[in-house]
Amino acid sequence: MQIVSTNSSATEKLAEQIGHNLSGGEVIELVSDLGGGKTTFVRGLARGMGSPEHVSSPTFTVSKAYKAKELMLHHFDFYRLPEAGLIGHELGEVLGEDENVIVVEWAGMVQHVLPEERLTVHIKNTGEETREFVISYPKSLSYLVENL
Repeated sequence: MQIVSTNSSATEKLAEQIGHNLSGGEVIELVSDLGGGKTTFVRGLARGMGSPEHVSSPTFTVSKAYKAKELMLHHFDFYRLPEAGLIGHELGEVLGEDENVIVVEWAGMVQHVLPEERLTVHIKNTGEETREFVISYPKSLSYLVENL
């Protein structure tokens, strides 16, 4: 599935629609260059899940968690780490729990921990504000992208 976003508001709205469809236990991998819009996407995702919390990039803190109604959104960013270490173990502990939704950025070093069944969002910066989203998913997660 390919979608073009013309600005950050449209990016948030796209993610918000996916967030509405989350039921817990899902894993989302975000793939993009620096400044590609990953945090903007997570901000919309959290809002769609019903989280009132302010979403910010976990680049320096590596992980953040947001309460969203009966679910928790766990946002991991492995960009600054030379190896997954303890944060990789933290990721492993929250994976597979029905009350958790996991979003992972720069997932190269934790591919072996991530489930095969995940939504992968490739974000390509195509202009100052425009982004191209290529979303891939197994049939079992097709409900996440309904009505996009």
